[in-house]
Amino acid sequence: MFQALFNSLSGLFSFSRSLDTVSNNVANMNTPGFRGSDSFFENIGGQHGTRISGQGLRTAAGDVRQTGNATDVAVDGGGFFILQDASGRLHYTRAGQFIFDDNGWLVDSVSRFNVMAIGADGQLSPITMEGNRTLPAQVTTRLTTTGNVAVSASTYEMGPITVYGATGATQTVKIKLTSNSAQRARSFLVTVTDASGAQIGSGEIRFSTTGFLEPGFNTVNLSVPIQGTTQAITLDFGAPGTSQGLTSLSGVSSNGTATADGRGQLGITTVSFDESGVLQFRYSSTETRQGQQLALASFISESALELQNGRLISNADALRSEIGRARTSVFGKVQGGSLEMSNIDLTQEFADMLIIQRGYQASSRVMTVSNEMIEQLYNSTRGG
Repeated sequence: MFQALFNSLSGLFSFSRSLDTVSNNVANMNTPGFRGSDSFFENIGGQHGTRISGQGLRTAAGDVRQTGNATDVAVDGGGFFILQDASGRLHYTRAGQFIFDDNGWLVDSVSRFNVMAIGADGQLSPITMEGNRTLPAQVTTRLTTTGNVAVSASTYEMGPITVYGATGATQTVKIKLTSNSAQRARSFLVTVTDASGAQIGSGEIRFSTTGFLEPGFNTVNLSVPIQGTTQAITLDFGAPGTSQGLTSLSGVSSNGTATADGRGQLGITTVSFDESGVLQFRYSSTETRQGQQLALASFISESALELQNGRLISNADALRSEIGRARTSVFGKVQGGSLEMSNIDLTQEFADMLIIQRGYQASSRVMTVSNEMIEQLYNSTRGG
């Protein structure tokens, strides 16, 4: 009877601790990257009751939700993101709730630990946007034209067109064609001026009887002043003998346009991660650059891991089996603009609570019966 009393007491303690685990699971059902735990009971040798032998981490992935935040990432498949604290220790998480701090480092939004990238040599390094904040200006080297100038036209103008220097400084140029038919049929003299009206280039273009440019008379060299320097630019009217570029066909003139290559300095407009975890910087509709690649870690046994602060796995380097990249080996793909939520299933938690409650009630009942039997024994002894 006394042993039954202690056995039931151990059951009460164990079911109470098991309820602590369930309550923690339920409390963290909305914690990103949280993995639920299960308490394991074991028999104490010699029929001395039960106790909690430990807890196991649930390894199933949680639901992935789109957040719209470009730097939020989730892993669809195996792998944990790698973080590094100020002392250089590594931590691991499934909660890819990341942001760029004021210094351009990608950090975990809660712990502020650096998010790690993996290089071509397999080494880890913090992810930063340094070196990718802007794209340097590209110098204009060529102007290309399109349009149709009528054979009978006396003048034809294009511009102003913006051209770029090495520092991103700009200059505008205008193109004017003047009929030279008095000297040669289908010939036009070219005059190019800058924003101040100064002439920066001149020449002649000629068209054949078919209305297409003649070889040797389809380009003009310009010397464009930009912020104290002179820049050589080729004015290209098109490919001779083709309809590509400026033409002189019968009929009326059409609006001519001139396009300059090069551009000014560009800043980042958006950032994102692709499915391989590579950081993508976008500067314009046509200009993109690739940054570093997210590092992922896998473990020998995920159920042996322990969560700290609801989302981090620390002191687990010895259990780590591999460091690699998304979409390789055992690692899944990265989903940008998304976040993995907890893997808690409320239906399962409620079922576990019912089982714990019944077990607690049964242990309590055994204790009551044992107490009554002991009390009856004492009473019968006093009665004798």
